[in-house]
Amino acid sequence: MANALNWFEIPVTDFERAKGFYEKVLGVSIETMVMGPLTMGMLSSDPQAVGGAIVQGDGSSPSQTGTLVYLNGGDDLAPMLARAEQAGGSVVVPKTDIGNGFGFFAHFMDTEGNKVGLHSMT
Repeated sequence: MANALNWFEIPVTDFERAKGFYEKVLGVSIETMVMGPLTMGMLSSDPQAVGGAIVQGDGSSPSQTGTLVYLNGGDDLAPMLARAEQAGGSVVVPKTDIGNGFGFFAHFMDTEGNKVGLHSMT
């Protein structure tokens, strides 16, 4: 098993608002897909990498508690964290050194009420 995680979903209530938020934070264009009763915004669909999506539909309820997903913060998570605030989110835990060479992490609240993590090595 190469990765402990192979797919993740971030639940949203207002799909277009969440799509705009994550496009700004991640600096990417998010493809929308309707799959049965779900509307999904693909954050990564590379079959060779861990994939994930924002998801709107029955059973998708944003939460500040429960499982915490860490998105790749790139070379330095600070710019992405700043964009999260600019896009209407809020910083819960600022960029923090993990120590022992494990890099840095931060937490933010998105526009839907989810707590999401970022990780980078610098």
